[in-house]
Amino acid sequence: MTTTARPYVGTALDRVEGMEKVTGRARYAYEHSPDELAYAVPVQASIARGEVRAVDVQAALTIPGVIAIIWHRNAPRLAPADNAELSVLQSARVAYRGQYIAVAVAETLEAAGEAARSLSVDYAGEPHDTELRADHPGLYRPEKVNAGYPTDSEHGDPDAAMEAAPIRVDATYSTPAEHNNPMEPHATVARWDADGLTLYDSTQGASAVRATLAALFTMPPANVRVIASHVGGGFGSKGLPLAPVVLAALAAKHVTRPVKLAVPRQQMFAVTGYRTPTIQRVRLGAGSDGRLTAIVHEAIEQCSTIREFVEQTTTPTRIMYAAPNRRTTHRVVKLDVPTPSWMRAPGEAPGMFALESAMDELAIACGIDPVELRVRNEPDADPETGEPFSSRNLVACLREGARRFGWADRDPTPGARLVGRTLIGTGVAASTYPAYRSPSQASARVEPDGRYTVKIAATDIGTGARTVLTQIAADALRTSPDRVTVEIGDSALPPATLAGGSMGTASWGTAVVRACEALLEELDRRGGDLPSAGLEAGADTKEEIGAQERFSRHAFGAQFAEVGVDVDTGETRVLRLLGVFAAGRIVNPKTARSQFIGGMTMGLSTALFEESLMDRQFGDYLNRDLAQYHVAACADVRDIEAVWVEEDDPHLNPMGTKGIGEIGIVGTAAAIANAVHHATGIRIRDLPIRLDKLLR
Repeated sequence: MTTTARPYVGTALDRVEGMEKVTGRARYAYEHSPDELAYAVPVQASIARGEVRAVDVQAALTIPGVIAIIWHRNAPRLAPADNAELSVLQSARVAYRGQYIAVAVAETLEAAGEAARSLSVDYAGEPHDTELRADHPGLYRPEKVNAGYPTDSEHGDPDAAMEAAPIRVDATYSTPAEHNNPMEPHATVARWDADGLTLYDSTQGASAVRATLAALFTMPPANVRVIASHVGGGFGSKGLPLAPVVLAALAAKHVTRPVKLAVPRQQMFAVTGYRTPTIQRVRLGAGSDGRLTAIVHEAIEQCSTIREFVEQTTTPTRIMYAAPNRRTTHRVVKLDVPTPSWMRAPGEAPGMFALESAMDELAIACGIDPVELRVRNEPDADPETGEPFSSRNLVACLREGARRFGWADRDPTPGARLVGRTLIGTGVAASTYPAYRSPSQASARVEPDGRYTVKIAATDIGTGARTVLTQIAADALRTSPDRVTVEIGDSALPPATLAGGSMGTASWGTAVVRACEALLEELDRRGGDLPSAGLEAGADTKEEIGAQERFSRHAFGAQFAEVGVDVDTGETRVLRLLGVFAAGRIVNPKTARSQFIGGMTMGLSTALFEESLMDRQFGDYLNRDLAQYHVAACADVRDIEAVWVEEDDPHLNPMGTKGIGEIGIVGTAAAIANAVHHATGIRIRDLPIRLDKLLR
């Protein structure tokens, strides 16, 4: 049933769901409206710590259309959860300002909103602490950091090596809290029936939501179905089930009707995760030739009092540069704040800002070109584990980027280039991200008419997953993409890992390839005889991934930035931004370029704009909408380009791919900060680069 076809992996195939999206046929979570639908509006705590004594619901219940007010006294009971953030409305305790303490359910959204506003809540408030500081007495060493990495690492004697080094950099860098703001807010439609629970949810992982909700409501996973056909962005905030999806299911169970809940933009700054602020001390010791003898990178972060989440901020330092003496550490303090979670390139984004800024400072101290300094410190193997890299082409990225950017013409003197009233500067930084792969399952089916259907519970969060999986399947089946239909976004399909960690394509693609191979093998075994009902085969990659060879697997890249800083106002503009990446085989150049540029734009936003400000008196983030929480707009992205070097890595997966969704943001902020220093002679170590910092 197959035909020889040209390879489609590597071609710029248009998005297969593009017509659905531009015509409005693509349905997102909030657009589903079952019969007898009710609307839910959550109520948030207005204290940062304490207890809810009572909720006066009388006025709310007199509002026409109000069905119920649910709080901890009358809420359905949930099973205990490892993540206390999911124990919604299960106790009187308030762990942070903005935590859900009640929900109003009504016939209309307007009535639910009015009811929520009319509630009178009596609190027993307690003193709170929401300030992250380097000398906080509550700092402690966690057992592990995100993704299961060791908290600390040490090799050699970094303190003695630092003391002996003729050239040293010792600087502290900080990054603020940042909030994920996908275009589509978190939203859920929950419906209970005789078969169990159905959720239309805006999530990065339908399989994970199914497993979590099934456990909370003490039911078999088979009785929970999660549908996420189309998702309007996530940036990590939709990677794990959070309080809103639990609240929607709980409300629907209480009123025995389908319930629709959308998280308003303002509430997303409390209940859907954020990037922890960091305080990072980086110490570098080097010889006069710029070769590192010691690296020490120490990070301080925050988490909530109800769930520990520690971002792996210093882990990229463990693999970036050769140095015989090295130490990385993480310390965290539990504060009366919302729980931080994943945000695009967690750990790598803030961690590489500090490391790559310090490398720029070292280059200046050594009098060595910043590109050359990085090349001189290129390791032969993973400096932490000694394992060989499956492939590592950072130097190629630096060289190609320097050529394209015109780096050789750069005058290294800070503040030397003035055009009118604008100081011009250029900067460079390296980037990296691990090449993860997680077990997944898939099925492939052929029909008598020669068409194929591939099924996997993957999620397309706007990255083009449907398209690249179609290309991967077409090549594996030796057919053309127009004969392949890929079904994703439904927990009823073969279970798959979430869309996160830049591992989606590698993980799902492996399962898809193996399922397609299994189907072709079965066809061959039958001598090409296809049953009238069609034929189907499946695959599970758990054993394959568990048995993979030991290599250090990472993507690498280099970002180059040119900035202009107004000498009178301190206003900074990014004039040019170039990213060069080594990320294995690129499945689709069109969607890949979009991913790289999207990440770099987000990195620009990190450098110049994004900053969540904590009001310590009230324990709340002050800027809670896109009018006050600033992100980069089209006018801020003047000239941005992403390219990649060819990389053939046979140690990754059947496609030879590395993840690309997150590496674009890594390094960008440091490149811009380094360019600002080159333009002005002022070193900004605390993001974002606001004009008041430059004017001072």
